[in-house]
Amino acid sequence: MKPLFTTDKPSKILVLGGCRSGKSRFAEESVATHFTTRTFIATLDPADDAEMARRIKLHQKTRADDWLTVEEPVHIARVLTENQNRTDAFVVDCLTLWITNLMLRDLSDAAIEEKVHELGRTVQHLEKTVLLVANEVGLGLVPESPLGRRFRDLAGWTNQHMAKICDSVFFVAAGLPMCLKGKLKK
Repeated sequence: MKPLFTTDKPSKILVLGGCRSGKSRFAEESVATHFTTRTFIATLDPADDAEMARRIKLHQKTRADDWLTVEEPVHIARVLTENQNRTDAFVVDCLTLWITNLMLRDLSDAAIEEKVHELGRTVQHLEKTVLLVANEVGLGLVPESPLGRRFRDLAGWTNQHMAKICDSVFFVAAGLPMCLKGKLKK
């Protein structure tokens, strides 16, 4: 695999894809290949969902023990700031679940947009490499419910905002990354 970045300058990378596209694996392997200390920020809040708890355990097994894992469903910007001196690179997985978590806490669209802007500012100013993972939700049908359309709109807007501030954007399908913005390093 060609490198996504060099370790001499922090990179900001958005990794998009559908469910089970390989986007998380791509992000994790990219960071694991280049950085000794790395932090995985998991945004999933399993609540009382036993099946989801099993998925989380399987996902955790894919990462080596030398990853610091922080489970944070809402305050990603704070976790990035608080852990920046403990790591060389971050993987945030995933922004789409984070938007869901914010919606489930009854935040307004304006409050969610402010959280997205806050995260964007934090990522831009962080002197660490950050890979943000998100689902591309705009390739499917228009949701039939107002809540579904609100989710799709917020997730799509978040992806657009993060793509604008990131150095590189990759779309992963069937485990294959396609560069949409930026370029692979030599």
